Amino acid sequence: MLSTKRRNFFKGSAWAISLSVLFFGVGCQRPPEEAANGAVSAQGSTGTAIVVDGSSTVYPITNEIAQEYQLLDNRKPQIDVAVSGTGGGFRRFCAGETDINNASRPISKSEMETCKTAGVRYIELPVAYDAIAVVVNPENDWAEDITLEELATIWGREAEGQVTSWNQVRSTWPDNPLNLYGPGEDSGTFDYFTEAVTGDAGNSRTDYTASEDDTLLVRGVSRDENGLGYFGYSYYEENTAQLTALAVNGVLPSRETTVSGEYQPFARPLFIYVNADALDRKPELRSFVEYYLTHGRQFVKVVGYVALPDEIYNIAYEHLEDRKVGTVFGGEAQLKLTIEELLQKEAEF
Repeated sequence: MLSTKRRNFFKGSAWAISLSVLFFGVGCQRPPEEAANGAVSAQGSTGTAIVVDGSSTVYPITNEIAQEYQLLDNRKPQIDVAVSGTGGGFRRFCAGETDINNASRPISKSEMETCKTAGVRYIELPVAYDAIAVVVNPENDWAEDITLEELATIWGREAEGQVTSWNQVRSTWPDNPLNLYGPGEDSGTFDYFTEAVTGDAGNSRTDYTASEDDTLLVRGVSRDENGLGYFGYSYYEENTAQLTALAVNGVLPSRETTVSGEYQPFARPLFIYVNADALDRKPELRSFVEYYLTHGRQFVKVVGYVALPDEIYNIAYEHLEDRKVGTVFGGEAQLKLTIEELLQKEAEF
């Protein structure tokens, strides 16, 4: 088990530094353009390094597992873990530039088509469950809860330039400026949240502080008394002294409400997508993914996420061994998907 001090180093102060300049002795993170050097084959990245990109939500899981994997043996291959958002990561993955894409939502239909055209086959592996937290600054003494309808009032495209004060959302709230913070359009969390709230993944206002780096969103809300933002629950859990989570439709986000299915529609599965051809060409990639599925579940909990039932990890391992390519979701968003329903989908794949 990792010490609290070490966990906080990776998840707290280290994230506040730009990912593009973080170079650890193991599990090195590099910016996408560096990680992609010489990596343009549809079969996955070239060389012995394992190249990972994608979701900032899944990043802490994959990075922690990569760190632990390399601690086992200093002869393990270099593992480069970058962050460009789920959508940005899929663009690189479907171009054959990376071996693994971290994803906070299932692959979309357009991304499926892009991968197909490029000849990139992928194995979809669920690795954890997460929730999206809606947060405010601790100095906010008026908002304790919010409804989906109110979130739609705030975040829908028609609110752009129009809904700019807290009292426009709820009349009992003060006439204070409403300052918004959220993921950018390349983020899977952006897609999921926007579809859950407005019914359309593209129906979001754009006049807000956006970033694919959730640590910057945490910092923004924590310094703004009138701020409201959303991002992965684990980032809130690591910063409870700086943030206050709002109950959504009367339910607060927590590991317990995520597992029980009460915190809907903001509980969702997290994935890694693995280049199937690279698995056969790069034995070091196969070994790392096998370790990810057999040992990684303990680190899922360490970095603040909900581990899946052992049965799901076992099924995912079988899918890896059998090279079962494709997706169980058909390119569609999966709102209100419980852990039990995910298990059923995986079992029937």
